[in-house]
Amino acid sequence: MSGRRLRVALVYGGRSAERDVSLMSARTVAAALDPEKYELLLVGIDEGGRWSLGGPEEDRLPGTTAAASVAEASSGTGPRVELLPDGSDRALAVRGAGAVLRGADLVFPVLHGPCGEDGSIQGLARMADLPCVGSDILGSALSMDKDAAKRMMRDAGIPVAPFRAFRSAELARAWAEVELSLGRDLFVKPANLGSSVGVSRARSRAEYETAVELAFRYDTKVLVERRVVGREIEVAVLGNGKLRASTPGEVKPRGEFYSYEAKYIDEEGAAIFAPASLGYLEAEACRKLALDACEALCVSGMARVDMFLGPEGRPVANEVNTIPGFTSRSMFPLLWEASGLPLRELVDELIRLALEAHAERSRLISRPPA
Repeated sequence: MSGRRLRVALVYGGRSAERDVSLMSARTVAAALDPEKYELLLVGIDEGGRWSLGGPEEDRLPGTTAAASVAEASSGTGPRVELLPDGSDRALAVRGAGAVLRGADLVFPVLHGPCGEDGSIQGLARMADLPCVGSDILGSALSMDKDAAKRMMRDAGIPVAPFRAFRSAELARAWAEVELSLGRDLFVKPANLGSSVGVSRARSRAEYETAVELAFRYDTKVLVERRVVGREIEVAVLGNGKLRASTPGEVKPRGEFYSYEAKYIDEEGAAIFAPASLGYLEAEACRKLALDACEALCVSGMARVDMFLGPEGRPVANEVNTIPGFTSRSMFPLLWEASGLPLRELVDELIRLALEAHAERSRLISRPPA
């Protein structure tokens, strides 16, 4: 690939309830990609699952930026596009007056939630033999499912809040049994969603039943967990074989918890500190938990690990996000900037890690010995 720019297919949008967050993140990443190093191919997925091309030469108006074209591609109005599962040419097939093939060197998914953060796009990229930014299929799938993630972390000796998972709304409504095992101060969440979508706090039977009903609107499995009292700490992680952790940051919600509105709508909804005001031992304990959680969940590439830090200085794992937000208020880029890695260099590093992981897999023998 020497002598030309790397062709990066930035994939965003999608059918998840976190779609709007994806669009915000995509604008940030598109603007951070160095045009001297990368040729940007914007691939937006609309709410019906249709892929459209909105890259520099396809349908961008003169004078518009990569960020401005994000909305156009995500609406499905641009040329339809397909990623061919054929490693021989790494092609994007563009529908229109005729079949046009554009080579892609790498996929950069900025898809939050199901059909993007759960191993789906990672599996498609693997079949197409394309490097893909972020965690691999297994790490993505395990981290996306809060039930599976908490069981894996718990079994690895990582502290997590007591929890239960339900696949049936009828079983989940057994308030007396849930109260007995988890207490009366609970959080109810869709198991496979992020950005606090569908999350509710429940302290009574009535609140609990309402929370369960809401969570089941977003997922077929719901997680119920005991509320943990502590500071909300987040740590960013990078790496393939050897992971490294950023300086920890802290979120101080003004409401009961760090809701979707506080994250992306209300700029006064939470105070964000990057870095957090922590003692050395507290900071190291949080960084260690982040690395241990990623190891337990087979995470590579990138992740943001959310945790609670109790008054005794012992962190408790909450969630691991393998495609963290890239908005102006998102902790993942803020924490790396606070750790000495500004956004443009961070994007370069994510692409380097994807190419490195793909090269390592490419060296594996795929056929039995003759």
